[in-house]
Amino acid sequence: MRILITNDDGINAPGLEVMHQIATELAGPDGEVWTVAPAFEQSGVGHCISFTQPMMVSQMGERRYATQGSPADCVLAGVHDIMKGTLPDLVLSGVNRGNNSAENAVYSGTVGAAMEAALQGIPAVALSQYYGPANRDIDDTFEAARMHGLQTLRTLLDKGVWTKDDYGIFYNINFPPVPANEVKGVRAAPQGFRRDMGFGVQPHDSPSGRRFLWVTGAPQQQPTMPGSDADVNLQGYISVTPMRADLTAHDALELLKAIE
Repeated sequence: MRILITNDDGINAPGLEVMHQIATELAGPDGEVWTVAPAFEQSGVGHCISFTQPMMVSQMGERRYATQGSPADCVLAGVHDIMKGTLPDLVLSGVNRGNNSAENAVYSGTVGAAMEAALQGIPAVALSQYYGPANRDIDDTFEAARMHGLQTLRTLLDKGVWTKDDYGIFYNINFPPVPANEVKGVRAAPQGFRRDMGFGVQPHDSPSGRRFLWVTGAPQQQPTMPGSDADVNLQGYISVTPMRADLTAHDALELLKAIE
């Protein structure tokens, strides 16, 4: 198997090393793992692409490249340039430092890379490690992902739904905020929504008098709809969420017949 890996935390992020370890085992002794990742952190860029400016690509080692672009750019670079003519069988994005459950998935560059791969017709999975009081101070904060990532992917590749339609399915996996030995299992879960929270801004004035805004987040331990991704994560389960890039609100289409 030929696997392309990327992330949004950057080429030197520890989670990318975890992803490479998982991908190497998944690819097998006759497989290949190619890395194309952002040169610098690109968290929160979603499905952004560098449409109005070029991006530099630098080879860092054998099958290892860094780009001055977004995670989606990295997929484009890998598919259409670096691996051109011998496309990957699978794209894996992550392992992200922090969860991409609930509304975080909308902003996530990790998910954005998997989305771009799906748009290119390539099976793709985004993987993220949730943090909380039970795992943020342990020696290996990626322990749950490191220990359970390979089997979760193998099961998903074997039993998951993989489509070849225009907006093909890709997957968003989040590992719970607990040590590996406390992971309770895997749950298929819809994307949740954390109510009474969200991103905002906090203003600051620089010494020169210029005004700057820092984007602020919110606590990640908020409950979501029972059975949704963040809910099962906080219960100790790995969440697996099927997604599509199709943004149509299909449930509202019939109601709009009145405007025709």
